[in-house]
Amino acid sequence: MKVSLVVFAINEIDGLRAMMPKIKKDWYDELIIVDGGSTDGSIEYARENGYDLFVQKEKGPGAAINEAVKKTTGDFVILYAPDGSFEVERIPEITEKLKSGYDIVNVSRYYNGTKSFDDNIFTYIGNKTFTWLANCFTPFRFTDFLYTYVGFNKKLVSALDVDTSMITWAQILMLRAIRNKYKIVEIPGTEYKRIGGQVKVPKIRTSWFILYTILRETLFSKKDAPEIV
Repeated sequence: MKVSLVVFAINEIDGLRAMMPKIKKDWYDELIIVDGGSTDGSIEYARENGYDLFVQKEKGPGAAINEAVKKTTGDFVILYAPDGSFEVERIPEITEKLKSGYDIVNVSRYYNGTKSFDDNIFTYIGNKTFTWLANCFTPFRFTDFLYTYVGFNKKLVSALDVDTSMITWAQILMLRAIRNKYKIVEIPGTEYKRIGGQVKVPKIRTSWFILYTILRETLFSKKDAPEIV
């Protein structure tokens, strides 16, 4: 079973230099970097080091994931941000869970003793509030709904008709998977402070998209998906 690692970045040259060498080649069969139009040398660094990179056509992190996943050829896909906040050592653990039969593996910052060193009071309250809200409408009990450090069976994407540039791409995938009774599991993963670069996510606008996604996917979207084989 092939593993595709999708690395999404924009102006993350410091993070790329620090984190990419830590990703062992035997952890994946395919690695794709999707770039949002970096001007800090990120694109040049990736190409000079032989990474498969393309610049996304549509702006935004949701579009980056959507475009990159379509290019992957693996059976399993893992989403990874190279800004230093994602524990790189979780990649083989995600793969192991997927190969054991889980359809989605969600890394949680608030599970089994892990924490976020990048949180402030506002992001912590926001993360906890939206996780609580998601749990109000689903039978699965998330401890972290928003981290977007996830691995999944690629067949889910077409089975669940996930084709969107919304920033909540991963959350849409998880909510649809739960509604259709696919197997999802959480594993712990500490979030460290980012290495260089700036946070690209607009907080207020993103909060609206999260709320919209939870309500739409749990209350108004009832389309059933086929079983993946």
